[in-house]
Amino acid sequence: MNVAGIIAEYNPFHNGHLYHLTEAKKAANADYLIVVMSGNFTQRGIPACLDKFTRAECALACGADVVLELPFCYATGSAEYFAEGAVTIFDKLGCVDS
Repeated sequence: MNVAGIIAEYNPFHNGHLYHLTEAKKAANADYLIVVMSGNFTQRGIPACLDKFTRAECALACGADVVLELPFCYATGSAEYFAEGAVTIFDKLGCVDS
């Protein structure tokens, strides 16, 4: 079983994101895709244009198998904190291969 992880905001989800999900799954030869996504606030600290539940539903409908929320303190932080929070989640899951 091969699991790929994607870090995203999907603000809003669009065809480029669909392409990214599809190609990432192919490139990683992944059986499953786990997305870590910011919640109701984006990295810029502003409210997302759609709520986190709607954005997660879009990701799930377009190929993600699981969508997890990046905690607020990471989601609204600088790029290094944003990435650190998401990568830490993947690491703690213990199942993400790429």
